[in-house]
Amino acid sequence: MYTNGPWKIKESHEKYKNPWIRVREDQVIRPDGEDGIFGVIEMVAGVSVLPLDDNGFVYLTKEFHYAIERDSIEVVSGAIDKGENSHEAAKRELKEELGIEATQWINLGIVNPFTTVVKSPATLFLAKNLHFSESNPEGTERINIVKVKFDEALRMVMESEITHGPSCVLILKVAEYLRKKKG
Repeated sequence: MYTNGPWKIKESHEKYKNPWIRVREDQVIRPDGEDGIFGVIEMVAGVSVLPLDDNGFVYLTKEFHYAIERDSIEVVSGAIDKGENSHEAAKRELKEELGIEATQWINLGIVNPFTTVVKSPATLFLAKNLHFSESNPEGTERINIVKVKFDEALRMVMESEITHGPSCVLILKVAEYLRKKKG
């Protein structure tokens, strides 16, 4: 038996695994002393990137996402590949998805979009000093570029037109970053 905070884990069983997620069920003693179970989904850690050009435009993605059964407007996001660090993954994802390279990178921290049963940390980056070329999306990606002024992206977050958690947090963090830079 081992502990996880106030929880005691009696045993843990992997129920499902693929290259991106792992699902496990733990037999636990809950903080109130009662027996129970706890399911955890572990996702590969990821990155989210907001490219901002010198004219105040940001470049977002719009694509159909299977799980939510609709198109979603988001910042560039993706998994950190084995052997890669978060900055390398951010650079790769931005180039693959939008064909953008940047020479200035600002790490704005980590977000855990779900904290109850999903472990899925994402490192957030602002990319500046942009250079444009051809994108090379994965076979599962049908990405449309959405180019809007930063204030429009902020409005889209506040009016729930952008609902992807890391995208919302990143755009809000960039708003604060830019506010502090002006002041």
